[in-house]
Amino acid sequence: MNNPKQQKPTLTGQRFKTRKRDEKEKFEPTQFQDSIIQGLNENGSDLEAVAKFLDASGAKLDYRRYAETLFDILVAGGMLAPGGTLADNVSRTDVCVFAAQENLETIRAYAQVFNKLIRRYKYLERGFEEEIKKLLLFLKGFTESERTKLAMLTGILLGNGTLSSSILSSLFNENLVKEGVSAGFAVKLFKSWISEKDINAVAGGLRKFNMDNRLLELFPANKQSYDHFVKYFTDAGLKELADFVRNQQSLGARKELQKELQDQMARGDPLKEIITYAKEEMKKNSISEQTMISIVWSCVMGAVEWNKKEELLTEQAIKHLKQYSPLLAAFTTQGQSELTLLLKIQEYCYDNIQFMKAFQKIVVLFYKADVLSE
Repeated sequence: MNNPKQQKPTLTGQRFKTRKRDEKEKFEPTQFQDSIIQGLNENGSDLEAVAKFLDASGAKLDYRRYAETLFDILVAGGMLAPGGTLADNVSRTDVCVFAAQENLETIRAYAQVFNKLIRRYKYLERGFEEEIKKLLLFLKGFTESERTKLAMLTGILLGNGTLSSSILSSLFNENLVKEGVSAGFAVKLFKSWISEKDINAVAGGLRKFNMDNRLLELFPANKQSYDHFVKYFTDAGLKELADFVRNQQSLGARKELQKELQDQMARGDPLKEIITYAKEEMKKNSISEQTMISIVWSCVMGAVEWNKKEELLTEQAIKHLKQYSPLLAAFTTQGQSELTLLLKIQEYCYDNIQFMKAFQKIVVLFYKADVLSE
């Protein structure tokens, strides 16, 4: 007897009810704006209360979708139209950065509101950086006072790590640079940033996103020189930043010099030409003889592949250094330079233990070749 065919089980599914606290109220941008502005106006100048309101509102308002609107309101008091003006026929509030008093203490209090909000809702971090980049592009649409407050806020937030220096790329916009807006804004921003930290922290923040090598771009092409940068920022009271950029220039010049010397040695250029080139670079970039002898020594020792057999290494080293003695002698005309070279030889032999036996012979060779003196 055949058993009746059994019906296969089917999945009917199950509906899960969303927990009430996870539900987000669906608003259009204007409705979202009205809700935020109403809350800000109700809390007024009590920024602690404002921070608590924003913290609580994130549970029911869609911050992820309307992040740009949220930050427009907190900075400018309402939704911004392209170019930086407040959009027409929209609600506005005076509980915002642009309507605040123009002093560091007040702007620091607003910075704390942003810090707390972004710590609470980490997903806003990227949107906030994009907002600041946008606001920097809108600088021409803001008043001088609004620019100053935005510069203070940006500097403070760079100082406490809420923002990264990548936002500075907006200041390299051609129109802002051409009209001098970028450089003027940068002065206020860096003053604020340095007041929060120090020049070493600022330098580290700039290097992390390769902004330290782009600061000259704050000026038009015909003014993109280190001398102009240093004078402009020194006159503006930012000598620390000017010195940092000058040091960057010096480091860059040294790297280029070292590479060119290595190339000249690899090509076998006459020592006379190499010496002439190196002396011209010394003068042009204000490089001391002590620094130059360190660079030349490094290049000379890197210009050959050393024998791995220790018994043959000393002979190879003496022969190689005898060839380059006139080059080294050209940059040991001062007692301090001779001492620098001696220390470099000592360090090299210590770091490369196979050269220890050659140390004494190298020193004797340099005395005989007038690279070193008694």
